[in-house]
Amino acid sequence: MSTTDTATEPTSPKVRSTHDVNAMPPLGRAIPLGLQHVLAMFVGNVTVPIIIAGAADLPADQTAFMIQAAMFVAGVATLVQSLGLGPIGARLPIVMGTSFGFVPVLIPIAVGMGLPAALGAALCGGIAMALVGLFLPWFRFLFPPVVTGTFVIMLGTLLMPVGFAYAGGGFGAEDFGATHNLVLAGLVLLVTLGLHQYGRGIWSETAPLVGLIVGYGSAVAFGLVSFGEIAAADWVSLPMPLTIGLEFHLAAILPVVLLAVVTCAESIGDIVGTTAGGLDREPTHKELSGGVMADGLASVFAAIFNAFPQISFSQNVGMVALTGVVSRFVVAIGGVFLLLAGLLPKLGALISSIPNAVLGGAVLIMFGMIASAGIKMLSHIDFNKRNMVIIGVSLSAAIGLPAQEGLYAGLAENVQAIIESGLIPGALCAILLNLVLPKQDRPFRDDV
Repeated sequence: MSTTDTATEPTSPKVRSTHDVNAMPPLGRAIPLGLQHVLAMFVGNVTVPIIIAGAADLPADQTAFMIQAAMFVAGVATLVQSLGLGPIGARLPIVMGTSFGFVPVLIPIAVGMGLPAALGAALCGGIAMALVGLFLPWFRFLFPPVVTGTFVIMLGTLLMPVGFAYAGGGFGAEDFGATHNLVLAGLVLLVTLGLHQYGRGIWSETAPLVGLIVGYGSAVAFGLVSFGEIAAADWVSLPMPLTIGLEFHLAAILPVVLLAVVTCAESIGDIVGTTAGGLDREPTHKELSGGVMADGLASVFAAIFNAFPQISFSQNVGMVALTGVVSRFVVAIGGVFLLLAGLLPKLGALISSIPNAVLGGAVLIMFGMIASAGIKMLSHIDFNKRNMVIIGVSLSAAIGLPAQEGLYAGLAENVQAIIESGLIPGALCAILLNLVLPKQDRPFRDDV
């Protein structure tokens, strides 16, 4: 069928609007689509403050306060990233949330120097990220399709074990791998796949949400959901800036700033993955620069409002690729949900009550779709020996190094944290190899 034939096929304006980045779908369609973006990333967003608060042995009320702060900040950051604020924001369907990448570095700072020192270092890291975003157009040559496509494949591949951990019941769960967890995850997986492949219109687009609702309803029916925290939660909680405070120690700032600069590669990969998986194109200079600046300035805002560094959430890159819904206004509605969850603790507690296994059934597909988007990007490059080496070595570093902790156990703790991320050593390999390897294969010739 020709392109012209395809363009003339009758298509509902409502369907088209969800596949147009700048179109606003009807609210009856946009609200459930936005809600499923929030559900996909909610647990990951609140897990970071829980982990750091636990390591620092904070009281329960302060931990709850930091969870609320994480939701509020993620909502504001998502609105800025998706809708834009001057030159800030990619204006793409990108959901923001608390970055896992900083956890191994922030924990020793929070434990050894105190939480204000960790937040002060995070603020400085945010400034560094914003500066990288500001000058990113001058460094775009570092990120050709072979590099960005490899980034996106690494993102999906490194997240796949996380998806299976959720499906088993969550990291450290006492009932990890129990039959009820596997059944719940399998049920959500089957419902999501069935609707995505055989559903039409809104049923296909909201397949992950419907799968989560079916899984949650089943968990409630079998008594696997506790409503105690929902009942105990307050109705309204207003965010208060600088409640924890900020302190600035050079020993804390340096490793966080270094990690923040390198983490920009992850942000770039998420932006590229979003445009490749949902729009089938490379991002523009303005989208990349605005997106990374939004990550940095959102991290500064987060530190002021008692939360940790923000970054685009890879789960939602997979959501865009899975559903094909690329309206940034849909994601903005998700940002409003996050904002409300940060202001209304009962709403946040309700979403937090979703069992990990239920979420696992949905994210398993999404993480795989991220890797698929990366493969799609690489399908447009030449698979010559230069590009094959860049892809192969980078994937080896990203996947192989974190699996062999003994190789770098003797290094400094901050260096170990960078290597353990997987994405950062893989990204550095891709960037450096792209710079040093000859641009074209040297032709073979017979010796005279």
